[in-house]
Amino acid sequence: MELTGAGILLEGLKREGVEIIFGYPGGAIIDIYDELSRADLKHILVRHEQSAVHAADGYARASGKVGVCLVTSGPGVTNAVTGIATANADSIPLVVITGQVSSHLIGNDAFQEVDTVGITRPCTKHNYLVRDISSLPAIISQAFYLARSGRPGPVLVDLPKNVIVGKTDCVWPESVQMRSYNPNYIPNVSQLRKVADLLAKAEKPVFLIGGGVILSNAYAELTQLAELTSTPVVSTLMGLGGYPGNGRLWKGMAGMHGEFAANKALTEADFILAVGTRFSDRTTGRLDTFAPDAEIVHIDIDPTSIRKNVQVDVPLVADCRLALKELSVIVRERYGDRDWTGTRLSWNEFLERTRRDCPLRYARTEEIKPQQVMECINRLTGGEAILTTEVGQHQMWAAQFFHCTRPRAFITSGGLGAMGYGLPAAIGAQLASPGKLVIDIAGDGSIQMNIHELATVVQNRLPIKIIIFNNRYLGMVRQWQELFYAKNYSCTDMSAQPDFVKLAEAYGVEGYRASRPEELEATLDRAFKSSGPVLVDVNIRREENVMPMVPSGASLDKVLLAEEQI
Repeated sequence: MELTGAGILLEGLKREGVEIIFGYPGGAIIDIYDELSRADLKHILVRHEQSAVHAADGYARASGKVGVCLVTSGPGVTNAVTGIATANADSIPLVVITGQVSSHLIGNDAFQEVDTVGITRPCTKHNYLVRDISSLPAIISQAFYLARSGRPGPVLVDLPKNVIVGKTDCVWPESVQMRSYNPNYIPNVSQLRKVADLLAKAEKPVFLIGGGVILSNAYAELTQLAELTSTPVVSTLMGLGGYPGNGRLWKGMAGMHGEFAANKALTEADFILAVGTRFSDRTTGRLDTFAPDAEIVHIDIDPTSIRKNVQVDVPLVADCRLALKELSVIVRERYGDRDWTGTRLSWNEFLERTRRDCPLRYARTEEIKPQQVMECINRLTGGEAILTTEVGQHQMWAAQFFHCTRPRAFITSGGLGAMGYGLPAAIGAQLASPGKLVIDIAGDGSIQMNIHELATVVQNRLPIKIIIFNNRYLGMVRQWQELFYAKNYSCTDMSAQPDFVKLAEAYGVEGYRASRPEELEATLDRAFKSSGPVLVDVNIRREENVMPMVPSGASLDKVLLAEEQI
């Protein structure tokens, strides 16, 4: 059957099970949009290309499917780069479709031409410049296969104008076979037996889980193994929800702003099973002092992530879910009658006592504290909401105080730390989970990066709730300036803010404000009970800091529990 390039693209998306596309039209892709108007695909018109990618990213994280976005050439591509880099840093499966000038104009500095492949090569899993329309069906199939398989990530397909409007007889490949790409999913059984023996002999074991546990849908297997062996669990920022935050073995998030007990567990452990984590600097602190007494096992689908930052004793390149499932079988076979609870009792009691003695705490004042806001959200939602976040102090308060009891319920930009992520990600998450309460935890600085997406929220009647932690500062930078730069608040004062309530109302969104602690719960309750989108401007204490904190470059055991330690 003869189709245009645009028709092949749209047919390919439907064949891959795509239901929603996030995008912004332009000259290079106008023919795609012309055919899209007659296709059985839902398109969400955003107000900026960065938001299109973030929304597709939020959709992918909430649903477990591949997110898809469509942007035009030139500035459309360059605007999208931050979103692509965000997805790449957090291993999120996306297919990004970009327009390009006609093939004969490439390299001639044509109108709205950029070297898309060159610009995005460092921040995509793979990218294609389609030169021949006959190769397009295979490329679309490969793009989705690459995005979702192995270590997931964004794949970009750059479509020149002549390919989009050209016609050819469309032949779809029966399967995808790529000789140079064969990710290994099956764990090495002999290595797993070593892991089982190390786990059995360990007196102070801990599981460190990362985003790979969620991406591979390994949370049930992880929980089963932890409960079977009575092993405490700590998490990276990206791993939140991989083990229930109310589980008996949960010791909290580790790292720079992690719980004291979680960092204590990693520092004193004699065995660490790291699953689906890349050992980022925000998790490990100073590398030469990380887990000094531990034998470390690292399970990851990506062989380049193993021993990249931390030397490990047993490497395991495999799918996290399959590896954990098989490890549980081996542990049962070899140590079926063992009293794991008794073996781990003193270690678990020590960590629980540490957590009890050094909890996440804050002093109540006549001003609203951000920690109070998160506690109030927990009470009102029962921990059942899906949270997206912008990036900054509010992100860390949300990570610390939100009771994340299930996977795909805490959606944040972890690796790149992209301000402006939360609102468009909430759009994607809400579309992926139409019956769920979706809340964007925002800062007054970060929300303004993409606040224009309120129009997208209204146009699509999405009941998203936006909670702004308003301290009239670029809070995280200000915190570092206070603690390490003698309170030299250089260019972080944002007192000249808009009236967020009036701004919300201008977009057609309900707007509320809470300025005192006694106003907080009633205001949030009203917002959550509303059937439409709501923005709540919460005026918090201006110079509240995120604590605990491990200073950059310090060891995890050098955690600061309060500002007075500086």
